[in-house]
Amino acid sequence: MESPCVACCRLNEDKVCVGCYRHMDEIVDWRKKTPEQYQQIALNIQQRKAVARSLGETVPMTEAEWKAARARNAEKLLSSGGAV
Repeated sequence: MESPCVACCRLNEDKVCVGCYRHMDEIVDWRKKTPEQYQQIALNIQQRKAVARSLGETVPMTEAEWKAARARNAEKLLSSGGAV
């Protein structure tokens, strides 16, 4: 399974990443998890996001938003000859 990381890594006081909503223990050895563990982590992420939204906490950008921003920055670099 592809990592849900959105390159916005920062742990809150509960040791949950505010970028991908995975707990530190869920992040470690990501590629060694079983399919069942991936499924449980995906459910945990959904629950954590729902709680964050209900509390009015900011929600980090999605992976799609991150990729789009990265592509825009790459286009700017190309059009400016490498100077942004």
